[in-house]
Amino acid sequence: MEKINNVTEFIFWGLSQNLEIEEVCFVVFSVFYIVILLGNLLIMLTVYVGNLFKSPMYFFLSYLSFVDICYSSVTAPKMIVDLLAKRKAISYVGCMLQLFGVHFFGCTEIFILTVMAYDRYVAICKPLHYMTIMDQDRCNKLLLGTWVGGFLHSIIQVALVVQLPFCGPSEIDHYFCDVHPVLRLACTDTYVVGVVVTANSGTIALGSFVILLISYAIILVSLRKQSAEGRRKALSTCGSHIAVVIIFFGPCTFMYMRPDTTFSEDKMVAVFYTIITPMLNPLIYTLRNAEVKNAMKKVWGDYDLINRVNTIY
Repeated sequence: MEKINNVTEFIFWGLSQNLEIEEVCFVVFSVFYIVILLGNLLIMLTVYVGNLFKSPMYFFLSYLSFVDICYSSVTAPKMIVDLLAKRKAISYVGCMLQLFGVHFFGCTEIFILTVMAYDRYVAICKPLHYMTIMDQDRCNKLLLGTWVGGFLHSIIQVALVVQLPFCGPSEIDHYFCDVHPVLRLACTDTYVVGVVVTANSGTIALGSFVILLISYAIILVSLRKQSAEGRRKALSTCGSHIAVVIIFFGPCTFMYMRPDTTFSEDKMVAVFYTIITPMLNPLIYTLRNAEVKNAMKKVWGDYDLINRVNTIY
């Protein structure tokens, strides 16, 4: 198949075609993005200043915050600027880079959440061997594996798209470049590509989700053997993780565990995993997790700081 590409840029339809709604969304999502940056940076600074990297939980939590910042930054700034723009355009190269970034950081976050579930499993089910199993060398290898896995997944997605011919139209009914909306613009039959894309993304999303559910089920069952205080602490930590998993994986599964089709609701669903989840992670992991909250108080020694963060959320 000879590739014909007459498209040099794509035009987004954006979240809405209503000017008043877009102005309101501009204010709301600008605030959301600022909260994402401040909240996740606060967690990263807490781990760094407090030298908490020796604890696997804090080690992975800091990188989850870093990935959240990168993940939302791939789409949020462009979307916010476009809300006030009459012409919402992105170059072909920019679109491919955005597609790569969304799947790279999104998949990396999925793998980090899976690793964090494994960390909680070892901590609760094998407490006497925890520090031996989750030593720094293993943590580094697990973290490297999340980045490599995310890269391989995203490079496959981009490779499937860039070899397709595009000859117009070039309008995307979305606010960022994702695989399914872009595939609809290709000037060829994309059935096989769509199946591969669904198999790639769907297997990762659904497979990781199932693994996480099983791991937390095992953890909850094992808590019956713990003391009341031990159960309380474990449930506090695991409750935070489970909340993040449900909020993040629910929309992702809806988007990628289906054939190559698009719905009008896709844009609003995508808002959840590209903006809402990165914004809620600091809230869930910090303000609803006594251990992390106490660590922040010890590191910063400023209860007013925590109170101001509480006010933000």
